[in-house]
Amino acid sequence: MITLVVQFVIKPVYLDTVVRAILENARSSREEPGNLRFDVMQDEEDPFKFTLVEVYRDEEAFKAHFESEHFKKWREVTADAMVERLGKRQKLLFPEVIT
Repeated sequence: MITLVVQFVIKPVYLDTVVRAILENARSSREEPGNLRFDVMQDEEDPFKFTLVEVYRDEEAFKAHFESEHFKKWREVTADAMVERLGKRQKLLFPEVIT
């Protein structure tokens, strides 16, 4: 399993655009055959901070996500909105199996 945690901050003027784009990307990502999980969280104290938790069945599914049209659209729509971004692969310890 491949787990990715992405945290990012956006410029306030892009809030509505980013929320629409992130939800579209997340919904489409969940339809990918190798995607097991795609959580989207917005910070309660700072609405311009977001965290994504993505889980993919294997390396092939992980790479396929970045080639998908919805991911490419997400990157294009949000390119000017990002103030900072940190994405890091994580080792999933629990749950051991996600369905």
